[in-house]
Amino acid sequence: MGIITAEMANPMMTQNQVSPALYPKNGGRIKFPAPKKRENKAKAVTKVCLVGLIGGYLSAEYRKMIYHYHEVPIFYEVIGTGPVMVLLHGFLESSSMWKEIAPILSENHTIIYIDLPGHGKSEVIDTVHSMELMADVVYELLKHEKIEKAKLVGHSMGGYVALALLEKHSDIIEHLVLLNSTTYMDSDHRKQQRERALRFIEKEKDIVISMAISNLFSPEARITYTSEIEKLKEEALIFPIEGITAAIRGMKDRKDRTKLMRVFNKKKTLICGDKDPIVPLEISKAISKETHADLKILDGSHMSWIENKEEIVKILHLIE
Repeated sequence: MGIITAEMANPMMTQNQVSPALYPKNGGRIKFPAPKKRENKAKAVTKVCLVGLIGGYLSAEYRKMIYHYHEVPIFYEVIGTGPVMVLLHGFLESSSMWKEIAPILSENHTIIYIDLPGHGKSEVIDTVHSMELMADVVYELLKHEKIEKAKLVGHSMGGYVALALLEKHSDIIEHLVLLNSTTYMDSDHRKQQRERALRFIEKEKDIVISMAISNLFSPEARITYTSEIEKLKEEALIFPIEGITAAIRGMKDRKDRTKLMRVFNKKKTLICGDKDPIVPLEISKAISKETHADLKILDGSHMSWIENKEEIVKILHLIE
């Protein structure tokens, strides 16, 4: 096939801007426009060089794209050639978390990494971003890219989204990898913590975000990775409150998908940290046993992609 080039599209909203619908006149409840029925489209935001579609896999050097899910811009990037691997970030993260990992993995994969709604450069869709809604966004984006099969890697909340996608479209997933994530629903205690965050975030956004991110690391890791933690906080502070609260509500109300993962008859892997304060090691061991998933235990806490970058790259390079 011939080479196709696409020029830079019209400027889009920046990551700290949201739909005008988020700012109702004269106060009152936030109102979100009803999705318009139209063909979703993706626009290139940088010059790209495509080399067509080969054997069901994308063949591309590097692309930055914006896909419109019912008029709402969803940002994603594509790099590499070969079998497709989709990378999904966690809560208060963005696709930027994969910036150092994706180029290495792209040596033998086409890597697609996405800003989930309300995070990074993607805009807010609704007052609740359920795991099912975010899974629909991922699925429609992959369908637009004509992806029929993919390996799916989800970090923390990204793992919840991957499980929701598994429930709706298991045929598209060749290998499911949960990175510092769980198949279980929130405990009552965890739900109470999320409710507190929802109550305080409007007035204390900086404090809530700072505490949430710090709590992802073990006490020792907070000292070792001080600069990385500050960068995470700086990025998360840019995200609109509406996107953060929508994700919190979605995670709080998610259901248990342990049985779903158990009956999934393709390859599945759990990667966990032995000092993870969010998904304790014993939980990961129990899930691995219940679902017959391969378990990889690393020396670290909840942010293995920071604390164990080399090991993560090695594991993901080798998954089939």
